[in-house]
Amino acid sequence: MFTAPLEEDSSISTAVVAPAPAVAPDFALQVVGERPWWRDAVVYQVYIRSFLDSTGDGVGDLAGVRAGLPYLRKLGVDGIWLSPFYPSPQHDHGYDVADYMAVDPLYGDLAEFDRLVVDAHRLGLRTVVDIVPNHCSTAHPWFREALAGGPNSAARSLFHFVEGRGEHGELPPNNWRAMFGGSAWSRVTEPDGKLGQWYLHLFTPEQPDLNWRDPRVADHFEHVLRFWLDRGVDGFRIDVAAGLFKHPELPDSPDPEADERTRDSVNPLAWNRPEVHAVWRQWRTVCEEYTARDGRERLLVGEVSVPTPADQADYVRPDELHQAFFFHLLSAPWNAGAFRGTITEALRDIAGTGSTVTWVLNNHDQVRTVTRYAGGETGVFGAARARAAALLMLALPGAAYIYQGEELGLPEVIDLPDEVLTDPIFHRTGSRQYVRDGCRVPLPWSGHASPFGFTADGSTARPWLPQPAWFAEHTTDRALNDTGSFWHLYRDALSLRARLPQLGEGTLRWLDAPPSVLAFVRGDGLVCAVNFGEEPVPAPVPGPPLLSSTSCPSGLLPGNTAAWWAHDPANA
Repeated sequence: MFTAPLEEDSSISTAVVAPAPAVAPDFALQVVGERPWWRDAVVYQVYIRSFLDSTGDGVGDLAGVRAGLPYLRKLGVDGIWLSPFYPSPQHDHGYDVADYMAVDPLYGDLAEFDRLVVDAHRLGLRTVVDIVPNHCSTAHPWFREALAGGPNSAARSLFHFVEGRGEHGELPPNNWRAMFGGSAWSRVTEPDGKLGQWYLHLFTPEQPDLNWRDPRVADHFEHVLRFWLDRGVDGFRIDVAAGLFKHPELPDSPDPEADERTRDSVNPLAWNRPEVHAVWRQWRTVCEEYTARDGRERLLVGEVSVPTPADQADYVRPDELHQAFFFHLLSAPWNAGAFRGTITEALRDIAGTGSTVTWVLNNHDQVRTVTRYAGGETGVFGAARARAAALLMLALPGAAYIYQGEELGLPEVIDLPDEVLTDPIFHRTGSRQYVRDGCRVPLPWSGHASPFGFTADGSTARPWLPQPAWFAEHTTDRALNDTGSFWHLYRDALSLRARLPQLGEGTLRWLDAPPSVLAFVRGDGLVCAVNFGEEPVPAPVPGPPLLSSTSCPSGLLPGNTAAWWAHDPANA
């Protein structure tokens, strides 16, 4: 198993120790009165089951994350976002939660979680945990009680149980389709053995949607928030933050297959309902209460998939979420005009609320950028474009999130055999389109063959998804020793971002540039330019760049390349 060097923080041991206080007393970042940390933070998304396996069962775990913390500090990120680690049947790898206030034994226990938070804080890393309020698991005690209680039971009102249509209730209550395929409704067998009511699940049948019109749901989740805040977490990433509420009458949709067709939250009767904003105001109040106690800002960052940046802006008003992931940049085609238009809209609509834009290029649901930007069948441009996009993102005003493996330049694994695929999308539809396993393959840390240091030393267990042989070209130890690697590009960019006042939060001014080039000035001293074309163009400013995604000959910006230059406004 790969273990990152602890460097000067040798006091942090990966050995099992007694539970520690939730917040280390020497946590360097808890300073009252400073500008909120999240406004320009760079946070690393840890998909736990694929990060590092400390037990040798082939699945990553919390102790593995803890062992990797010095690596992340060395990279230069400001915090980590942990994917769900709660008890779960794992139908959707933890996004089907059976208990919101515990740790699945697959990943460790609460004591290991506490040690992780303490060690992260000692290294100056914030810890953000994933919370899933739109739906739970069919294994959750509430749902089991609802099944046992039968129609009209109090537990059934915690979900969307409805009588079916048709002469004998044999048809679903409406025509909605689930995002992961099939009807959004499943019929249950009642305690008397007869077929009975239907329940709503906008993802899979194993993930019943909660009914947020029942006040017990809101009360429970406030308790959940406080449980984790009391354990020292720095914030929450909110899954499906545009969900929760549905049209109260659950009418038919004029385009019932929209969610299934796009694998996105499109149905206006099921998503982006106005009532959801009151929930985020209450959650913000809870976070502000904890911030007032010790001056340490707690964060709410939402997965808000809505049609436009203006729609997203509604979620980051001063009394709601602090941030929301800006997915429009992730989905923009590799084109200077498209990127400029997308960035302009974000800065106008989202930054206008007083929040900062939260930029993302990758996550656990998306095809990795190296593959996404490959440029057709040959795929020759993928790596160069992914490197350029990373420098662009890290130069923009606001915060950024990096998905694990992004710093290694990992491509998507596109040839996983059908028999190893675990994504419920595949099992619900039989189609490989939109299947997410390819970006979730366990990380390669060291060596020349699988498991590439992912599993504990001496383990014979195979990683939960097979790693291709070509992962040997992308191992962490190889990247650390290659100064031209993706890893060093990210590390150098993050180091400059931390040192240069022009980067992070602030303003952006566009520069005139050729049609294939996007160029802008940050503050009064840094220029970023990206050549989206294939041919070199004149550099926007003279002299060598501070940092570039590929080698830049004097006075030129090569194709599919980004670079940063120091800029003297007196000579502009």
